[in-house]
Amino acid sequence: MTTLRCVLMLVALAGATFAGPEVTELKTEVVSVPEGCTTKSKHGDMLTMHYTGTLDDGHKFDSSYDRDQPFTFQIGVGQVIKGWDQGLLDMCVGEKRKLTIPASLGYGERGAGNVIPPHATLHFEVELINIGDSPPATNVFKEIDADKDNMLSREEVSIELAFQAMDTDRDGELSREEVSDYLKKQMVPADGGEVSEDIKQMLESHDKLVEEIFQHEDKDKNGFISHEEFSGPKHDEL
Repeated sequence: MTTLRCVLMLVALAGATFAGPEVTELKTEVVSVPEGCTTKSKHGDMLTMHYTGTLDDGHKFDSSYDRDQPFTFQIGVGQVIKGWDQGLLDMCVGEKRKLTIPASLGYGERGAGNVIPPHATLHFEVELINIGDSPPATNVFKEIDADKDNMLSREEVSIELAFQAMDTDRDGELSREEVSDYLKKQMVPADGGEVSEDIKQMLESHDKLVEEIFQHEDKDKNGFISHEEFSGPKHDEL
């Protein structure tokens, strides 16, 4: 499970700048294909990708290269945006592509927090690292052992318990509503006692706090924080 300490801080965008005509269809450009390709990606495969994502104005909003950590997901089951589900099919290991994804196959009219503006066309440079047949089996100990030292610290167990407490619908990922509800419960005394001035200020900026958490934690920018992405919150952040 990755930690917040390794996440690249993203710069908030103050609106969209569009260059050229509006993109309405997915465009896929094959940059390079390795020789001797015998296996290609198909629906249901587990793909491991490296990628860099930019907006029309060239602003880079995310990159697995910057984190030195490729992204693994199952294609064709809705784990990623539709532009990826469609644009990464029939791809060979080692192949590189450029995807131009219209808003209708990306984040639509809502965008994604302060990172992806509404109606944004997305540009991705992608490289397929590996193709797997099925999702890997879950090793609970390894998921909790964030620092990979084969021991579980109090902090690591606390983070796991926090995820379970937030994930009220038990779907393995956190929505903005789940994170918001959890934070409010942590801020307000259960016994109805007096709320401190610091907590009052945090409650007033509650929505901003939730968005900041998603900017840090939602690495694939799909609007949800998966178990793998989750790394907090820490008590000192509350």
